[in-house]
Amino acid sequence: MTRLELHTERLLLRTWQPADLPGFAALNADPQVMRHFPSVMSRAQSDVMARRMQAHFAQHGFGYWVLERREQPGLIGVLGLQQVNFEAAFTPAVEIGWRLQQAHWRQGYALEAARAVMAFAFEQVHLQQLLAFTVPANLPSQALMQRLGMQRDPADDFEHPLLPEGHPLRRHLLYRLSRDSWLEQQHDG
Repeated sequence: MTRLELHTERLLLRTWQPADLPGFAALNADPQVMRHFPSVMSRAQSDVMARRMQAHFAQHGFGYWVLERREQPGLIGVLGLQQVNFEAAFTPAVEIGWRLQQAHWRQGYALEAARAVMAFAFEQVHLQQLLAFTVPANLPSQALMQRLGMQRDPADDFEHPLLPEGHPLRRHLLYRLSRDSWLEQQHDG
């Protein structure tokens, strides 16, 4: 398996270890963390998701990293890239996403880690565009997408095809960032 790590001032983004599974399961079982998702996850469901994330890394050379603070190792969340796993007007595409423990919200960790992942996506993988999407009620994620320089065109918003008609979380807002826009941001400082 790929052993790629990303380092920021305060964080380490690393590949998965077996010891990460209980912490990931606790993250996925937290009702506050999962409030903008269809439901919390059981340990078995969480472990399946972790295996999919690891397999994605092996197949594509990128995926979701385990996020930990450099001064205190241990999973505080996950953040990374994945191929969008459904068909839509904007696919095929790669999305950036995140999920952090509540204790680590509003400390700038997601922003710091996402910037490192974007640099990896555009400089190492040579992606031409990254997407992010969420439900309208998820204002913190939307704010992060905007702080990352991602742009939303309301005409791109969509009904998530993996959720049934009428589901309260079906409507999603789509944000984009092109490599050219990201390069301009880096140049502008």
